[in-house]
Amino acid sequence: MFDKFLHPKKADDGIVERPAPPPPSDGAGDTATVRRIVAKLEAMPPDQARFLAAAAYTLARAANADMDISDEETAAIERELQGHESIDEATAVLVTEMAKLQAKTVGATEDYVVTREFKALSDDAQRIAVLRACFAVMAANGTISAEETAVINEIAEELDVPDADLNVIRADYHEQFSAVQQVRRIAGNA
Repeated sequence: MFDKFLHPKKADDGIVERPAPPPPSDGAGDTATVRRIVAKLEAMPPDQARFLAAAAYTLARAANADMDISDEETAAIERELQGHESIDEATAVLVTEMAKLQAKTVGATEDYVVTREFKALSDDAQRIAVLRACFAVMAANGTISAEETAVINEIAEELDVPDADLNVIRADYHEQFSAVQQVRRIAGNA
């Protein structure tokens, strides 16, 4: 699904092939809306579309670390995409759903490749912003689990985010870590 954005086929002259525009809408509500959004994505410059797809997939990867993407995590992905990519809500919803589907179906086989693709398309500040967004997505349900912590560490390593920057972000989410919450519960019950 994201392959056409992340790995576009090149014609012999080096120009990225684009599909024909969608057929005119017959006013079929949601279907027409989806077609307009897909057309908007396809009309983006290829580098921007790849950047958006890779960022969205990385966020979905973080959300799916515990093998479940909750409604709160889905809403957080949509918010993060709108806030950092300046895309409208409808586009953010569609891109989020595409990314969730990919993360759930091809997950482990694409995780490293897509995260490295994002690294190649981004600068240091954008990598840190996406890593921070991953934390926000994982914390959306109130807890960052041990599985999610392991995945965020992998993502940070794949993006070559320095430990000092990772630790600053981690400190901002300290109270959401499940281990910290468990210690607090035990200390409160002692």
